[in-house]
Amino acid sequence: MDLLAGGAPIVPLKTNPAPLQIQLQLTFVPNFQLYGSISWCAALTMFLAIVDNACYQGAVQSYGLQKQRVQLNSLSKAMRMRRLGSVGRQKKGAIRCNIELQDFIGGDLIKPDLGQWLSDVEEHKAIAIYSPHEGGYEGRYLTRLKYQGYHFLDLSARGLGDPETTLTKFHPVCPAHVGKQPIARWYFPPEVDYRLSLLPPDSKGLVVWIIEAKVLSKAELQFLALLPTLRPNVRVIAECGNWRKFVWKPLKEIAGLSQS
Repeated sequence: MDLLAGGAPIVPLKTNPAPLQIQLQLTFVPNFQLYGSISWCAALTMFLAIVDNACYQGAVQSYGLQKQRVQLNSLSKAMRMRRLGSVGRQKKGAIRCNIELQDFIGGDLIKPDLGQWLSDVEEHKAIAIYSPHEGGYEGRYLTRLKYQGYHFLDLSARGLGDPETTLTKFHPVCPAHVGKQPIARWYFPPEVDYRLSLLPPDSKGLVVWIIEAKVLSKAELQFLALLPTLRPNVRVIAECGNWRKFVWKPLKEIAGLSQS
């Protein structure tokens, strides 16, 4: 006969309505001891209470999982119906894709706008261009200006400093001392005047091509627009942004100056 930790035998439980016998086997933790003041009936009561609590917690947890499953099913059904509804609405509307010849050959090869480009550069003398993000289109227009006899001064707007001082005046430059050399200041001649003095006699002029001009302020763009007035042999091309195709506008219009 099996005994409890206190020496009491395990008594089989019988149900009154039916002769079915249910034998309850208790498994205790090895270091669990029943003291003399606790009888085996109290231990059995404690065990049944623990089993009852565990069953209640399991029922609550299963109910929560079932409720969460129902919510997920309803949410997925709503998303499925919404998706089907959006597909139905898309089928009702008409979606058209226009394909042109430049999509197969290249827009920079078949656009007959080089003549207009040259005439606008000669007329306005300061142009703001907007090229596609992938780049490469502006080289076609740069090459055509080079064929006309222009020489180029390529500058970046980032780190340019004051355009008026850098391009038309003697300006100081402080080289990096790296913490080991004394801080020095060197003076450089004006970039535009220096390049104009080096142009050959048969040159048509100097084109100041400024990339990333979108970071310049409105006052700096206004000076660049007026630079051909101060230096008649200078043309200014400023990359002021990007667009789906290569377009250009007078820089005075972008800077907010009147065309007169």
